[in-house]
Amino acid sequence: MTFFFTATGNSLYAARHFDEELVSIPQEMRKQNRHYKAEKIGIVCPLFEFDIPDLVKDFIRGSEFETDYFYIVVTFGCHSGAVAKRVEAFLDSIGKKADYINTVIMFDNAIIVFDMEQQASIDAEKKVDEHLAAIKADIDGRKQYIQPAEQFEVDFSNAFFDMRKKEGPMYAFPLYKVTEACIGCGTCTRVCPTGCVRIEEKRAVHDYTNCAHCMACIQACPTKAIQFATVKEPNPNARYRNPNVSLKDIIAANWQK
Repeated sequence: MTFFFTATGNSLYAARHFDEELVSIPQEMRKQNRHYKAEKIGIVCPLFEFDIPDLVKDFIRGSEFETDYFYIVVTFGCHSGAVAKRVEAFLDSIGKKADYINTVIMFDNAIIVFDMEQQASIDAEKKVDEHLAAIKADIDGRKQYIQPAEQFEVDFSNAFFDMRKKEGPMYAFPLYKVTEACIGCGTCTRVCPTGCVRIEEKRAVHDYTNCAHCMACIQACPTKAIQFATVKEPNPNARYRNPNVSLKDIIAANWQK
């Protein structure tokens, strides 16, 4: 049993390599009682600001996992920021423990920072499938492993956290603006994992109360009508979804009907 959270498909694609029984975290969060029992239980999710997403933390915190082997794999695109040790510390703070915590480098879909077209040009260099196969072998063999923190990743993430303390949060609200290109199709409402987007008068409207900062809405908009309101994008004409994952897959995982 492997739980996943995905905005553009990377973590879902990774999770498919590890298990056949996949369960969406956003969908499970709608349940009051969350007790799971399996021989192996895993969590696959993306890196958000050098940590696992708050949505995933809330899921772990409020769930009971009855298993002989518990693993967590975090997908990232450029720097892992020594996240494995951060996840280990989080688990310890809530009285939980993982047998295996690792990361896998994939396409960097941080649209607020990177040009998606440029990232596509270097994607093949990351050897994603090779790394996923190695992690699968670890999980199948029930390897006991917590990825060590490399000093340059510790330094990089610490510099980020110091900057955030001085300059404030990375994201300012309202995060997005919706242009006249919006056709009211509702794609954004269906890929949002926390139900933060609605359609009013044929126009997307965001409510940031429970926003997960996943950027699924801006990446999935078919007309690129959703754009950043306060940040200049490196390339506002480029968007990303993992080529092995369909829009239908992401909607099935995230839509809060």
